[in-house]
Amino acid sequence: MAATTTPEKLMGILRDAIIGTVRRDGPDLSARQFGVLLISYLEDGPHTVRGLAARLEVSKPAITRSLDRLAELGFAKRAPDLRDRRSVLVTRTRKGQDFMADIRTNIAAASKAKGS
Repeated sequence: MAATTTPEKLMGILRDAIIGTVRRDGPDLSARQFGVLLISYLEDGPHTVRGLAARLEVSKPAITRSLDRLAELGFAKRAPDLRDRRSVLVTRTRKGQDFMADIRTNIAAASKAKGS
């Protein structure tokens, strides 16, 4: 029989995964930065500033500030869109992929601890 995943259990997994991320020697991300990173890595692209702003329902300047931080950390890069020079594409990096792998590990460990 499959275990039921309740909202309380999911919140505990989220808490434990975030705590695992906080405890590691690495950068802290805001919720918006983390949202941009998750969309960029988990959803098919290409991703643009305009598209990310629409997806998160925030302004383009807010996405730009988040991308500034993610680029500073080496988690994402910007590249010109050769098909539309008005657009900027958000691209993944190896360092960002490694960070996402750490997040997955934290979530898996938290999930296992919660019996999910």
